[in-house]
Amino acid sequence: MSIEVKVPTLGESVSEATVGQWLKKPGDTVAVDEPIASLETDKVAVEVPAPAAGVIGQLMVAEGDTVSVGALLAVIEEGGSAAAVAPAATPAPAPAPAAASAPAATTADADAAVLSPAVRRAVLEHGIDPSTVKGTGKDGRLTKEDVLSAAQAKQAAPAAAVSAPAPAAAPAAAPTAGRNEERVKMTRLRQTIAKRLKSAQENAALLTTFNDVDMGAVMEARAKYKDVFEKKHGVKLGLMSFFAKASVLALKDIPSVNAQIQGEEIVYFDYVDISVAVSAPNGLVVPVVRDVDKMSFADIEKAIADYGKKARDGALTMADMAGGTFTISNGGVFGGLMSTPIINPPQSAVLGLHRIEDRPVVRNGQIVIRPMMYIALSYDHRIIDGREAVTALKTIKEAIEDPTRLLIDL
Repeated sequence: MSIEVKVPTLGESVSEATVGQWLKKPGDTVAVDEPIASLETDKVAVEVPAPAAGVIGQLMVAEGDTVSVGALLAVIEEGGSAAAVAPAATPAPAPAPAAASAPAATTADADAAVLSPAVRRAVLEHGIDPSTVKGTGKDGRLTKEDVLSAAQAKQAAPAAAVSAPAPAAAPAAAPTAGRNEERVKMTRLRQTIAKRLKSAQENAALLTTFNDVDMGAVMEARAKYKDVFEKKHGVKLGLMSFFAKASVLALKDIPSVNAQIQGEEIVYFDYVDISVAVSAPNGLVVPVVRDVDKMSFADIEKAIADYGKKARDGALTMADMAGGTFTISNGGVFGGLMSTPIINPPQSAVLGLHRIEDRPVVRNGQIVIRPMMYIALSYDHRIIDGREAVTALKTIKEAIEDPTRLLIDL
């Protein structure tokens, strides 16, 4: 019995997605609810589970194709066997002219249906039969590097082994050795990120104010309590919880930094939902930690750790990233010294954190070495005045340099 696999509901106002990757190929056996494909929407990657156990039959779309909700993705032969299904998984190619017979043979293999666009191009350009190459990717799939390695081995083989006519494109490749180009279509997520960031620059009156923070007190607190904290709460004590709590103080004192322009109105929120920028395989995503003003340090750290894992696993949902009244972006984890972060519309402000490094500073008339960090607050000048932005950033600085303020709400 054939079971159809269709594009699932992707979330509110999301009607289409891009096929990011096939996790199974024709002939593979699957269990119920086992992921068989990954779809990329405007915001997240969504895995498509198998609706029934069986064997993957025909794949109806290729990686990179755009599909709508309800569209047919693949067919599962319920109770079938790999031997019976695999040959019929991909329609046989039309007869090709004799001169093109070698490249055409490569596309007849059932595995070609699951080659990524980059790998497929490399296979055709170098005249490599994918069935003769051992894949080193996930589940034994071919990578572009596998194909290029096979091509190099083919060129290095004795003349007798390469006596067959080479593909027409091969001679032209010699003069451009080491200067290859690859065109890869932007993922739907990357396209959305580009549009949103450009929109923020065009529609908001962006301005950034800077300050520096002595991280000594926070680092001492973490060193003193990190083991006890992790033992009690099951999560590490990081920097983000300190900055999240400090941001709450600033946003409560300066409500406009936690507000948004909606049409001709300014909306003020009596709660703080902080979007935390997280690096995911397909780009930057910003899941939302809600009601931070009511959370403990441990609650904040657990929420951020959970989102980080979901981002790495591609398991974030639309609901995870909906809303948010303020954003914290930590470029310091990548070594950034200073930046001007861009707000996450429709929010009005974003706090940028950077790397900690020892620098000479003056304390009580003496030059001393302290662990310092530059912090930046980018804001929409249409709703936040310069005085308010500077005051908010100064409040965050003071709370980090004297964490006792976080306990007594000062």
